[in-house]
Amino acid sequence: MGKKIKICGITREEDLQAVNLYRPDYIGFVFALSRRRVTHEKAARLAGMLRKDIIPVGVFVDQQPDEIVELMNKDVISIAQLHGGESEDVIRYIHQKTGKKVIKAVTVRCTEDVIKWERSSADLILLDNGKGTGNLFDWGIIRECCEEKGFDRPFFIAGGIGLQNIGEALKIPAYGIDLSGGAETDGIKDPEKIRKLVETVHLRG
Repeated sequence: MGKKIKICGITREEDLQAVNLYRPDYIGFVFALSRRRVTHEKAARLAGMLRKDIIPVGVFVDQQPDEIVELMNKDVISIAQLHGGESEDVIRYIHQKTGKKVIKAVTVRCTEDVIKWERSSADLILLDNGKGTGNLFDWGIIRECCEEKGFDRPFFIAGGIGLQNIGEALKIPAYGIDLSGGAETDGIKDPEKIRKLVETVHLRG
């Protein structure tokens, strides 16, 4: 099975047209405080335009679980991505109320940051430099976890990934690549970058 790609921070109809054309596996709507934040109403409208074979993910930071559950049960998003200090109780609550998947984002500074989430009830882990900072972290930490410490959970890798380093990112034994700023030019989603990134992951991943 090849690697997956998620294009996060979709905010405009033009973004939606590009992803429908080039077909990443996942897209992300940001509901947390961010320049890419979208309202529930806008996300619902954009989700209604999305190809059925692309999975919409909602990005949250320490928001009320019932807000997340509502968006999932209205089929605005299919997966919740939690970027704050959400507990296992929150993950289980979302599972119980929706029957849908949860991604737990983890800020990586050392191997222990990764290993402690090995038994999480989250369906997928996302390894990042922080809450969507767009900066790289030391990928050697992931290699150490996977090769020496036996970490075998499926995970996304995120943070500072773009055309300049997508080849290196694909060498990491990740389930998928998650990016946002790397698919933009001057802060706006760039259809040509989306095309190249999706093709690279699907052809080489």
